[in-house]
Amino acid sequence: MDFITNLFEQAYHSIRPYSHNYTNTMHRNLFPFLSLLFAAAAGSLARAEDGSTSTTDLRALGPFPIGVTTTVLIDSTRTDAFTKEARTLVTEIWYPATEDARQLPKNKYSDFLPGGVTPEIEAAVQKTYKMPPSDVDKIFWNHAVRDARVRDGKFPLIIFSHGNGGNRHQNTFWCDYLASYGYIIASADHTGNADMTVIKGKPIPFQGSQRMSSAIDRPKDVSFLLDQLTLWNQGADSRFAGKLGLDAVCAAGMSFGAMTSVDVGAVDSRFKSVIAMSGASRSHTNLVVPTLWMLGQEDRTIGTAGNTLIRAQHTIHTGPSFLLELKDGGHYSFTDMFKINKTFGDGVGPGKRRETQEPFEFTGMDTTYEIVNACSLAFLDVYARGKRERLPFLLKNHWPAEVVLKASGTDDSQKQSP
Repeated sequence: MDFITNLFEQAYHSIRPYSHNYTNTMHRNLFPFLSLLFAAAAGSLARAEDGSTSTTDLRALGPFPIGVTTTVLIDSTRTDAFTKEARTLVTEIWYPATEDARQLPKNKYSDFLPGGVTPEIEAAVQKTYKMPPSDVDKIFWNHAVRDARVRDGKFPLIIFSHGNGGNRHQNTFWCDYLASYGYIIASADHTGNADMTVIKGKPIPFQGSQRMSSAIDRPKDVSFLLDQLTLWNQGADSRFAGKLGLDAVCAAGMSFGAMTSVDVGAVDSRFKSVIAMSGASRSHTNLVVPTLWMLGQEDRTIGTAGNTLIRAQHTIHTGPSFLLELKDGGHYSFTDMFKINKTFGDGVGPGKRRETQEPFEFTGMDTTYEIVNACSLAFLDVYARGKRERLPFLLKNHWPAEVVLKASGTDDSQKQSP
């Protein structure tokens, strides 16, 4: 474990800010047919609650419209190291919406800014994205409808943690997609470690000096979100009352958020699975929790040390573990950066090989999102919904030109397809 810890330290200090549904005789003859028809319809409705069947093409958007809403959650038991006030988490929630959402306008980037765009907030967005919010609105796309009605049903919960200097909405491509298949995803700005968090109308920018404090706060933030959403499920928020499936919650994250998800999965037994994108943890003590690891082989942020750490943690894992490597992927392959800056690099647009400096193109947005989304959904269907029929999808490499896939810790992992 000391070897793994040392690898993490190399990767950890290199992380830079950042992170889409007539006669009696005739009656007697029709009755058996109608009974079968109604039974089939009832089965279809039951399956519809989870948004997928065993024959679903996991690469396509799911059957449900998508809603998104913003809430502010305050943990009065903790004092924020930067603001010196109660720890406040501006939180985004994606969810399956009712059918009328299909006719409603889609969410805009500026809708993620609580209270609207003030001159101070506009200046902060300009500094972060090198363009005003109105220009970000023109290029940003997503599938969600702001404050759409929540669909009836019970939907498994995922809590997502953003990257260092990222934000709660850095992975809308992933959150939209999973919500369309009947999952609810909650993601908070880790205040002081997000690129910008708006609290009481004031933007709080990224604080590089607070990273060590954030490493302590982040797992607590994730557990607190689960505490609050449990209360929502019990009726504290009528929109979500009784609609959250809390038996097999997943902790997920990207980069620093991947470290967060691994760490909270080790200390909070309510989390039954982990998805870690382009990151790992300095410690890895829960070796049995089902885990999906993802990395980009050309990652220039965590580099060789970080990728070696991820591979090592997959290797020592004794429970179900899946390692997905994007051959021409980088750090930001696993984010919305494709939507904001198509030439950003390190996973998005043109780049240079880490070893040879040879110019190349990172795997494009459509293929990258298809891979990340489909594998995440298959993993969640198995370990959050208990749909064992999804496991063969996880064990087969459907993109051999773009992906290296490894699996261990399952009864079927020895049968893995190349």
